[in-house]
Amino acid sequence: MKKVFAVTAALVLLGLCIAAQAVVIDTVTVGNPGNAGELSGSGAGGYGPDRVCGAVGYSYNIGKYEVTAGQYTDFLNKVAKTDTYGLYNGAMWGGLTGCKIQQSGSSGSYTYSVASDWANRPVNYVSYWDACRFANWLHNGQPTAIQNVATTERGAYILDGYTGTDGRTISRNAGSKWAVTSEDEWYKAAYYKGGGTNAGYWDYPTKSDTLPSNVGADGYTDPGNHANYNDKGYYTIGSPYYRTDVGEFENSASAYGTFDQGGNVWEWNEALVSGAYRCVRGNSFGDSDIGLRASYRVNYGPAGEGSGLGFRVSEVVPEPSAILALGSGILALAGLIRRKR
Repeated sequence: MKKVFAVTAALVLLGLCIAAQAVVIDTVTVGNPGNAGELSGSGAGGYGPDRVCGAVGYSYNIGKYEVTAGQYTDFLNKVAKTDTYGLYNGAMWGGLTGCKIQQSGSSGSYTYSVASDWANRPVNYVSYWDACRFANWLHNGQPTAIQNVATTERGAYILDGYTGTDGRTISRNAGSKWAVTSEDEWYKAAYYKGGGTNAGYWDYPTKSDTLPSNVGADGYTDPGNHANYNDKGYYTIGSPYYRTDVGEFENSASAYGTFDQGGNVWEWNEALVSGAYRCVRGNSFGDSDIGLRASYRVNYGPAGEGSGLGFRVSEVVPEPSAILALGSGILALAGLIRRKR
């Protein structure tokens, strides 16, 4: 009985640590490690040189959805009472196409809220550095503290206050738990057919080689192959939202089960495309269908923030040895509790 109690206590302690993390990132696993890539980049008029995209030599988890305004609001409330590195952009609230996150109070005691009908839509007006800081915060266990090396400045990336227009030397650290997606991680999750290492790629991130329709909006019953983009001046959803709830097109997932990798907002990834410019993929609510294509990539300065810019994150999948080590650690803790009793 004592042994059962000890193991239960250890698991409860582990559960409390997890429960303390307010933001839950729903993920899907992208397997088929060692898959072949395909040549992509500027074939449809995109930017930067063509490169082989989508080849990933490991399994990983990726955000099922874009990071939402609600999740980003939780992040701001944890680390931006004093917003040292500009994680909040006033256009999130005041802009015509902002995601309706409001900042209240004064520096040192800022609080943030998001309108309920916007909480599940993707965050926008975020820079690449904002996305990196969010990933660092996830990596560090979602702490509540000022923006410093233990919260936003170190973890997946060593930022140490950098918010500039270059930052080419800043890259993902080994051992990262969470990160902004690499271009290959993003591309594979969006377009790869799966089921093997030479399965090939779809043209669109909806398991299709046919252009998705942009018809429908909130509450729409999706027949499949739909995305939120601008079709010859016609928005999927008009003012004031423009962006649908993440996952709104419930039957238009990628082969791995991600949503909205086509449309809603462009998504930052780690790739350097032209000089210091970072890559974005996937298209936005205001752009034409060309951005949905696997053959198209865009680049922006990493400090840029706009109504069509958001992101999603990826997570390391623990190796079986790491899982066994965790189990051994729990059993060791249980044994320690038992000995002390």
